[in-house]
Amino acid sequence: MIRVPQVRVVDEEGNQAGVMSTQDALRLAQDRGYDLVEVAPMASPPVTRLLDYGQFKYEQARREKEARRHQRSVEFKEIRLKVKIGKGDFDTKVRRAIEFLEDGDRVKVTVQFRGREVSHAYLGRDLLIRFAEQVGEHGTVERQPLLEGKQMSSVMTSTHKPKIQKRDEDDQDEASAEADTEPPTPAAPPAEPAPVVAATPDTAPAVAKSAGA
Repeated sequence: MIRVPQVRVVDEEGNQAGVMSTQDALRLAQDRGYDLVEVAPMASPPVTRLLDYGQFKYEQARREKEARRHQRSVEFKEIRLKVKIGKGDFDTKVRRAIEFLEDGDRVKVTVQFRGREVSHAYLGRDLLIRFAEQVGEHGTVERQPLLEGKQMSSVMTSTHKPKIQKRDEDDQDEASAEADTEPPTPAAPPAEPAPVVAATPDTAPAVAKSAGA
């Protein structure tokens, strides 16, 4: 419920309608078939806007969902190779690394030496260079091959933007979003803390529902 005596009103087209009493603003919203929503309660006087509150909440939820999807952090994956790895296994590892890079992740490729293989470290270097060439369209070498004990590794950085979510997660989110963000019916206005709704004197948020809503 909007409790202040005066508010600044922005109409449904985004134009300034000026400062007026809250009752006049409510009447204007009702006459035009909109709700009066307090969008800047800390301003002096508070700023309100004429809009469809149900559609407003729906769009707000969609924006919040989109923002959450863009918060995916880049992960660090590792691919392990052996000096005497076969062509089939090598190709499988390459495809796996490409999947990681396409998701926007960084990939550490490690060659493990056994026994005296470490005395032929150049074999591991050649393997890592060949691996980097195979995934070159999807990533760049961030760290050149480096021998550490009995293993040699290099790090690849993706040239792709991070994928936000997997397909099945998108489908689940889409279904839940449609279920959770459907515009509320006039008989059951939402009671979110912000923005404030003033459909009736008992409603908590400051939005004034129009008479025909």
